[in-house]
Amino acid sequence: MQLDLFSHVAAAYADAKVCLDNETLYSEVSRRAGLSNDELNARTPIGEAGALRSVVKRKIRWHQQELKAMGVITRHERGIWGLTEKVTEDLDRAKSGVKLVAFSTDLGVAVWGACRDVFGGLEQQIALCVTSPPYPLRIPRAYGNPSESEYTDFICRSFEPIIKNLMPGASVCINLSNDIFLPGVPARSLYLERLTIALCDRFGLYKMDMIPWVNLSKPPAPIAWASKKRVQLNTGYEPVLWLTNDPHKVRSNNRRVLEEHSERHKALLARGGEQRTAEYGDGAYKLRPGSFGGMTEGRIPKNVLMRGHVCRDGAQYKEDAERLGLPSHGAAFPLAIPDFLIRFLSEPEDLVVDPFGGTIKVGMAAERLGRRWMVSEWILQYIRASAERFRIFPGYWLNPMMAAM
Repeated sequence: MQLDLFSHVAAAYADAKVCLDNETLYSEVSRRAGLSNDELNARTPIGEAGALRSVVKRKIRWHQQELKAMGVITRHERGIWGLTEKVTEDLDRAKSGVKLVAFSTDLGVAVWGACRDVFGGLEQQIALCVTSPPYPLRIPRAYGNPSESEYTDFICRSFEPIIKNLMPGASVCINLSNDIFLPGVPARSLYLERLTIALCDRFGLYKMDMIPWVNLSKPPAPIAWASKKRVQLNTGYEPVLWLTNDPHKVRSNNRRVLEEHSERHKALLARGGEQRTAEYGDGAYKLRPGSFGGMTEGRIPKNVLMRGHVCRDGAQYKEDAERLGLPSHGAAFPLAIPDFLIRFLSEPEDLVVDPFGGTIKVGMAAERLGRRWMVSEWILQYIRASAERFRIFPGYWLNPMMAAM
């Protein structure tokens, strides 16, 4: 009864479009719990004085104070409380200081809260951070995003508690947008360059690569400059910035991401390698008989990720969000991106984190690959819908507050 009542109290605040006074809260919780007015208002002697009080109402207020202690609700005026900070009519954002475990498995945990609050007190070494933060768009998405002028400071503040916990040779991978243009001009912003330099200068990081995520199925864009003015080409990639704190100890290993040899290379291997002698580039590149004839485990991938944006995991997330009656995230990246980066840059049982969890793709990839993981996401509806896909994994637990949504 007590755990169920907590769920109903949390759900009443989660579903409310306005703040609730206590009488409205009592009525809503009793409706959800199936309590009659007599059960809600039944009075029992309390304390040494034997004052008559409603036990159910007292329990509701206790759970209200539990939510207050977690930072989930805030008092707006005497006796009137509300949940979170509204981003839009459909999305609730965690207020500053909120850190609520939304769901977990034996390997990982997803926390509802802002990344600085969630990772600020972490005392574990991080092997890898993979994330796709909000882009500095002039027309913001539903979940909101910083402007270009504040973007570098926003990213640096967000990553500071993570970077201080990186183990030697750990990596940070950030999926960013290449399509941020100067106002009214078909020239791209230099925000990527400014951000890269700031992360390296402020935190002593090193740039390992800027890996293009090539997605030839992207919708035509930028509309104004490519489709209308005809002065730009349609975009076919997004950059993934790869940084490390120690390039001499970096934990990357391309043996973990080897690809199958092409049919042409297999035929070359079957012939025993090259049968000719040749030189290219004024002697810089030489072919000799037998070159490329030795059998290997596979071919080393190019530093380009050819991946579409549609994936089965993303489709499942949208199905779950629709079934729960929740708005879905509009800008999730495919599972294949974190899957590749986690295999390449970490080892089993390493801790992988994502401060901008979104649909918890990084957590899903880490879970499947046997890595420990920790993800933060500050939009309540996104993290709740994401929890459904993790039910199949050992140790799954869903916070009663989330279950009640």
